[in-house]
Amino acid sequence: MTAMTYIAADGAGGPEILHPATGEMPEPRGDEVLIRVLAAGVNRPDVQQRKGSYPPPPGASPILGLEAAGEVAALGPEATGWRIGDRVCALTNGGAYAEYCVAPAPQCLPWPEGFDAIRAAALPETYFTVWANLFQLGRLQPGESALVHGGSSGIGTTAIQLAHTLGSTVYATAGSAEKCAACRRLGAAEAIDYREQDFVAEIKRLTGGRGVDVILDMVGAPYAQRNLRSLAMDGRLVLIAFLGGPKAETFDFTPVMVRRLTVTGSTMRPRSTAQKGAIAQALREKVWPLLDEGRCGPVIHAVFPLAEAAAAHRLMESSTHIGKIMLKVA
Repeated sequence: MTAMTYIAADGAGGPEILHPATGEMPEPRGDEVLIRVLAAGVNRPDVQQRKGSYPPPPGASPILGLEAAGEVAALGPEATGWRIGDRVCALTNGGAYAEYCVAPAPQCLPWPEGFDAIRAAALPETYFTVWANLFQLGRLQPGESALVHGGSSGIGTTAIQLAHTLGSTVYATAGSAEKCAACRRLGAAEAIDYREQDFVAEIKRLTGGRGVDVILDMVGAPYAQRNLRSLAMDGRLVLIAFLGGPKAETFDFTPVMVRRLTVTGSTMRPRSTAQKGAIAQALREKVWPLLDEGRCGPVIHAVFPLAEAAAAHRLMESSTHIGKIMLKVA
């Protein structure tokens, strides 16, 4: 096998444990494709894995990185739908912080029209997550309203654009005036600075006391009760992360019964290839045409060389960014 450069993590710890190393290029097995990586995205789950709190599932690469864009370099014996040389972006099961990685063929998508590697690599993790949670689990429909917490994050900027483009009214929370302004530019009807304003009171004011139909939440326990108070009749709360912790000390379920609320959530990484492939197919049919037309797209905050993955993680943990943090690999 051929040697490649990748980002190694020595044990579990801070960004300083990340460093370039040399190892063997992976070999595509079964339905996998081998991708010559041109760019990779940096995501919160990468930070959690680096810290030791989000281990890769059995059989997945221990190398960090859940999304990549590049060229198909080889095909596993059961891989279909792609040819060597095709430009793909992929939701990987790990391994994207490297010059080569493998991904199941069903989890790959073509680069949208006019996209380069950086923009293509910024799509999979956020678009798979937003589609599966806001639109599939959350059942957000045109004409309905949604509240997106963390509106200036990679997930948030994607959710705002998609919901707005597909005909919903979107509100967002963010942590500064600059971030709130960015949310409005992307299509949010209003953005709430959670450091200065009470989002429950603001949502009540903005919706005439009705509340929103769907909330996409990545904060967790500190927002649990307040989220329920912000939902309309038959509203849906969808949880995708617990940046503020997973356990609430007390919880009053009364609003769930009185207003027929649904509380749900999901993780992406443990899903089967078939499940992720079904999400990819839905994206290709319903969302990729919007990207081809330029009606939505990733917001790129910063691009680092692969060797500077530690600096990219420091920026991610600072939470000062708006949109995606990317690694340029080749």
